[in-house]
Amino acid sequence: WASDIGSTFPESDCGVAPSARLRGDCEPPQPTVSVPGTVESLPVWHGPRGKCGASWRHRVALHLGLAACDCPTRSRSSVIAALRGALSAEPYIRNRTGVHIAVRYPVEALVDLLEFQGKQVFAKYDIPVSEGEAVTTVDEAVAAGERLGYPVVVKAQVHTGGRGKAGGVKLATNVDEVREHASNILGLDIKGHIVKILWIEKASDIADEYYASFTLDRAAKLHLGMLSAEGGVEIEQVAEENPDAIAKIWVDPVTGLSLEQCRNWVKAANIPEAAQGGAVDILLKLWTAYNEEDADLVEINPLIYTEDGRVHALDAKVTLDGNADFRHPDWEAYEATQPLDGREKMAKELGLNYIGLDGTVGIIGNGAGLVMSTLDIVNQVGGSAANFLDVGGGADALVLTNAIEVINTDENVKAILINIFGGITRCDEVANGVLAALERVELKSPIVIRLDGTNAEEGRAILAEHLSDTLQAAPTMLEAAQRAVEMASA
Repeated sequence: WASDIGSTFPESDCGVAPSARLRGDCEPPQPTVSVPGTVESLPVWHGPRGKCGASWRHRVALHLGLAACDCPTRSRSSVIAALRGALSAEPYIRNRTGVHIAVRYPVEALVDLLEFQGKQVFAKYDIPVSEGEAVTTVDEAVAAGERLGYPVVVKAQVHTGGRGKAGGVKLATNVDEVREHASNILGLDIKGHIVKILWIEKASDIADEYYASFTLDRAAKLHLGMLSAEGGVEIEQVAEENPDAIAKIWVDPVTGLSLEQCRNWVKAANIPEAAQGGAVDILLKLWTAYNEEDADLVEINPLIYTEDGRVHALDAKVTLDGNADFRHPDWEAYEATQPLDGREKMAKELGLNYIGLDGTVGIIGNGAGLVMSTLDIVNQVGGSAANFLDVGGGADALVLTNAIEVINTDENVKAILINIFGGITRCDEVANGVLAALERVELKSPIVIRLDGTNAEEGRAILAEHLSDTLQAAPTMLEAAQRAVEMASA
């Protein structure tokens, strides 16, 4: 599209043609920042800044209708956050000259942190947290308890809730109790997650418990803050039993959260007056952490008020947007604790949006909505999906080959269903990818493919002479799902 719309932009100060600038062909070369699905996926340009100081990239984005002008007072993260809602709404954005700009959806790569990692993030922003140490052995737990001083809490570190009910959180008042609890919790299975790390934390004297969080409200295209005086229990339970106990605030990513807004929010949540000052301070810092760390969710449950009049975070739940990892080299430290099985690790290395499930029908589709619909219809015709795999818009032969290779490693898969609706993705490219995979991979399961949309006839023609027991085609999604389920059950 660079060539198509290049003529609508003025020449830059460096004299390089507009279409070349859009392709990033300017000299001297600069690194290209690429975050698919946002303005940041456009190349780095050397064009002049606007009179207000706005960057060339976002002035062009303004021209395309993707964003408002980014005056220097706006943070980079706030601009990106403001764009996400619009960019996730439709695959094409029409610019002001009437040209359609294709937007490739990003791989949704969320990074869930363990509690101790979340607390380390909070500490960077001066959010008070309990002193503690992460350990991996019983002896390390004992040593940590001695250093911290008793009483301490021995806490399992796993990517799931319900640790307390499963016996993964225990109070220890002496060295023998630390040794006993650490021995019992290490190796414990909590909802399928094996405990390998413990967090030994100085115990707190709790007078009151609250709940606080920030996340993205995609429908509203705003950030959502939730605060409740009823903390220490699942927020879903509070929402069901007493929804009025949750005070919500929607925050514009451009203007941010002001001190006045925060004070009013804390009062609306009925936080006791003695704790309001500390709560406001922490919430403002939590907002900053949420933005600066490119988080999808930050949650404190409970946020406690202690017997000696302090407010601090007793727990931490942080989910990061993995698409922003290029801005955070320190995130590499989280790789070792991410709960990826072999399939998910391989998919991540290949840049595929993959989630492993427990069924027998491998699923490949383009677009999250289509893939979810495919999972649903497989279930409706009596099957079960082995995975969610979205190859995204514009998937070519290599992407399809990689996708099939990943699914082929799953021993539970008995049939593979490929469901493609061509828009940006061309069905002939998909067909070539499937044939390439058949040459490269020794398939363990037969493939059923349904093609529709852009170049569907060409794609079907490419596949026609290769159809066999291993590769079958179906004209509709329903027929393809039925056939795949039959094969998986055979």
